[in-house]
Amino acid sequence: MIKSDSIYTLNFGLVCLSCLLFSASFNMLIPELPDYLSELGGGNYIGLIIALFTLTAGISRPFSGKLTDSIGRKPVIIIGALVCVLCGFLYPILTSVAGFLLLRLVHGFSTGFSPTAIAAYVSDIVPSKRWGEALGIQSLFFSMGLALGPAIGSSIKLYYSFEVLFYSSSFFALLSIILVSRLEETLPNKQKFSTSTLKLGRNDIIAKEVLSPALVTLLSYLSFGIILTLIPDWTQHLGGKNKGLFFIVYTIASLFVRFIAGKLSDKYSRTLIVSIGLGFTIISLVLMGTLQTLFGLLFSAIIYGIGMGIVSPSLSAWTIDLSNPKTKGKAIATRFIALEIGIGLGAFLSGWYYQSDIARIPIVFYTCAVMILVAFVYVVGLYRNVKQ
Repeated sequence: MIKSDSIYTLNFGLVCLSCLLFSASFNMLIPELPDYLSELGGGNYIGLIIALFTLTAGISRPFSGKLTDSIGRKPVIIIGALVCVLCGFLYPILTSVAGFLLLRLVHGFSTGFSPTAIAAYVSDIVPSKRWGEALGIQSLFFSMGLALGPAIGSSIKLYYSFEVLFYSSSFFALLSIILVSRLEETLPNKQKFSTSTLKLGRNDIIAKEVLSPALVTLLSYLSFGIILTLIPDWTQHLGGKNKGLFFIVYTIASLFVRFIAGKLSDKYSRTLIVSIGLGFTIISLVLMGTLQTLFGLLFSAIIYGIGMGIVSPSLSAWTIDLSNPKTKGKAIATRFIALEIGIGLGAFLSGWYYQSDIARIPIVFYTCAVMILVAFVYVVGLYRNVKQ
């Protein structure tokens, strides 16, 4: 496919809208799953809701990276969305704690596949000098799904039932597939799928050339796993009726920041822009633990949205900058493996420490701020080395 100088093409618009619907389809479940699991009798396993999801997402990344580089971007995007469609119909059927946890494992394959191929697809259809800007816009749509999904999901559960919520999740994923079906494939000389395509060699799992952005991704996304696990309860404790309120404010704050940050990372240094975003993220986590009012939480959400809105597209563009064009999918998958490890560890460890003791939540926020400070120091060091 010939790249247009403009990023605002029909294919780019379709992939962004599909990304929004895909993101909303699984994120709309997040605020209500702790209560659902508690009703099933599995309240002690709340930390596994996100951890199991991210476990299989991380395991599937090497496969999605290899498939993205071999059979094409479009099929891999569709596979991920199909998993969401299937799981939405199975949640009301598998109503035991074991069945629920099994589905969380299966559901994780969705984000293990689609985001890898989406990032590769976007980088295929835009010029390299605008990767940061394009990935910023694409991540903006994904984040819109992350914010709108929980708000929509909480409203559906409030007025209807868990069953309607699960079926709605499937419907959103199905709509995303319909949009993707209109996309043109961008991988030249794609291969036909065979079982041998799924065989992974030692060099098929990690792209060593992108370990720096992957490490920063892991440390920065510890915060997101913590937020997904603890913010619903923290919001309710501080007087918020809609558990998705934090995510709405967070996304609104990150909307234009993602667009601007991506353009700035194209113009200036990726590491400079990433370090600025990490600084905002550290401040936001300290504020989350310190400002223990609903207004304080929402103010923290604004700062967090700014921070992660800067970090996300800049890390994506930095990863593609360093990647081998022939194994771009593997490089993107490597960063996403780090992302899933970060989210999964953040969710699991925070859930394990929390144990429904609300007084422990601020301690988790402060600890995470220290971990991201390590990433900040590392990135600043890289920037200074390049400047010298």
